[in-house]
Amino acid sequence: QAGSRTLSEVIMAELITLARPYAKAAFERAKAQQALAEWAEVLNAAGQVAADEATRQLLTDPGLAEQKKADVILDCTGKSVSEEQRNFLTILADNRRLALLPEIATLFNSFRADLERTIDINVSSAFELTAEQQQKLAEALSRKLDRNVQIEAAVDKSLIGGLVVRTGDLVIDASVRGKLTKLAESLGS
Repeated sequence: QAGSRTLSEVIMAELITLARPYAKAAFERAKAQQALAEWAEVLNAAGQVAADEATRQLLTDPGLAEQKKADVILDCTGKSVSEEQRNFLTILADNRRLALLPEIATLFNSFRADLERTIDINVSSAFELTAEQQQKLAEALSRKLDRNVQIEAAVDKSLIGGLVVRTGDLVIDASVRGKLTKLAESLGS
């Protein structure tokens, strides 16, 4: 059915819902401390560690104390953390929410981007974009989206020509492959 969501989409939505109050609390604290970049760095690193399969198994181990799990995550990040950041992970551990760190980091970054009016854009092109082309594209997208645009460029030779721009739910397919696909679909209907 076209309107139904997959199980993984439902689970992801539930994880985001559970993570939101923690991410909001961390964001508000970081904003008050004027330490958004530092908090983002620690949360991103902790989120990457928590997303690792071995860490996920560790987090489900009932024989390991929750605080020890938080200490392992902090040790694996290799980052020096403030007392408040350590306390934040302790709260997550006490509430058995360390597994939410990837979602917390994602939400934190989203809140930060909204505040700073920035947006990360992924651009795939058939050929490598020059620095000047990336700059012009960033300027055009900045005007259109009313945000400071950070471009992450990648080469995808299967596009044949043109490019595909992605950010969040927005996808702009200006590739030759995309145009050929649309033409084939219109001929098939």
